Amino acid sequence: MRRRRYDRRGQALVEFSLAVIVFLVLVMGIVDFGRGIYVYNGVSQAAREVARAASVHPGSPLGTSSAATTVTNTQKGLVPGLQDPVYTCLDATTLATKGTACLPGDLVKVEVTAPFGLVTPLLGSLGPFQMKGSSTVEIQ
Repeated sequence: MRRRRYDRRGQALVEFSLAVIVFLVLVMGIVDFGRGIYVYNGVSQAAREVARAASVHPGSPLGTSSAATTVTNTQKGLVPGLQDPVYTCLDATTLATKGTACLPGDLVKVEVTAPFGLVTPLLGSLGPFQMKGSSTVEIQ
């Protein structure tokens, strides 16, 4: 009679070990999804902040003013792995690229990227992703 009781406990242990693996992968997937949203929002906000600083203090070439550099460094501290922004000057009427020499009334487009990798064991093999954000603002 006692021997059957031990067999049942072993069965519960095997079922638990199978169920806990699936549960932990789901929980880690949810955590990865949350991290992805955080990085995406951070990259988007960094693009907006840097574009605003570059439009108010354009500098020559574009984005080299002390205010734009300070905002860029602040955003790099907030978003892990944030790359240097790419500045593009656009003509406000035709949206044609003008290079990096902007005049008041032109548009400045800022693009930033940051790497993002999953930590969930099964999903992590998909490889690292590049989160991209861009913002376009008129030069003041």
